[in-house]
Amino acid sequence: MAQVHSDTKESSSSSTNGPSSDGTQADLVARLPTREGWSTPLTLYNQCWLRSHMLGKFMAVRDNFRPRGDDVILATHPKSGTTWLKALAFAISNRSRCSLDDDDHPLRMTNPQKAVPFIGAVGGDLEYLETLPSPRLLSTHLPLSLLPPAVSTLGCRLVYLCREPKDAFVSRWHFENKIGTGGPIGLDDAFAMFCQGCSAFGPFWEHYLQYWKESLARPREVMFLRYEEMVSDPVEVAKKLASFLGVPFTQEEEDRGVAQQVASFCSFDSLRNLDANKVGGVERAGGKIFLHFSSLFRKGKVGDWANHMSKEMGEELDRLVEDKFKGSGLVF
Repeated sequence: MAQVHSDTKESSSSSTNGPSSDGTQADLVARLPTREGWSTPLTLYNQCWLRSHMLGKFMAVRDNFRPRGDDVILATHPKSGTTWLKALAFAISNRSRCSLDDDDHPLRMTNPQKAVPFIGAVGGDLEYLETLPSPRLLSTHLPLSLLPPAVSTLGCRLVYLCREPKDAFVSRWHFENKIGTGGPIGLDDAFAMFCQGCSAFGPFWEHYLQYWKESLARPREVMFLRYEEMVSDPVEVAKKLASFLGVPFTQEEEDRGVAQQVASFCSFDSLRNLDANKVGGVERAGGKIFLHFSSLFRKGKVGDWANHMSKEMGEELDRLVEDKFKGSGLVF
């Protein structure tokens, strides 16, 4: 069972916006609650559990990331279809310059995770993001509360993708066991942590709700999607996404079936079978985890949770979801 470090004390620092005037960032970090149990330790910062080895980079985002009014930011809670959404948004945004039939199309040459950089994460450090031409297509797993307020005030467009929590949890559990170099993480232990809100970028309910409320406040600039929508009607989602991104499919493209072509090319099975997604990966956390690109593609099935979790576990998580989202209008 995961344990909170004995030398770590819960303190008011977990709700601090940054280093206090009488201490350094290192002092603040040393006081933050840290917990083990997943593939890497997590640290609680501003009520969000972040991978400890990435904490400094993520802490810098709110103060140092400079949004632009024409930015498009793809936001997801982990294991909710991030790779799929990145591929779809990239293919749609760049279709006038890159034909999906070309052998050197970027999505044939590199993993979608690298094609659309994460804000403040590996491959998307803040200095590099400044060099990108506008409009930028970026991504994040961070909750809205850890992004600069200018993301909202400048009118940056956000596309948020969420997933039914039981499926998201099972995908998370499998993923952590694939990338970790230590012993396997038991389902019961992982489930307990997830329900306590302790998982990377969790609690998941706070993450979902922040972007849900933003979509209600800025409906023209925030598109709220569900993974299940993408599975049931990917062509319709592609059309909606193209319109939202300001590059709707023309009538001529509709006649040629371009939306269907994009949806097919970016489908789970299609992406999984591209050579760029079969080989290679990146080492992180000083060798504690190794992310094989192939690990980003498992099943992608709706309802797969029932093949791993007991009925009782499913009911417990359903009760938690009902309680956490009560009154919000967001239901699963």
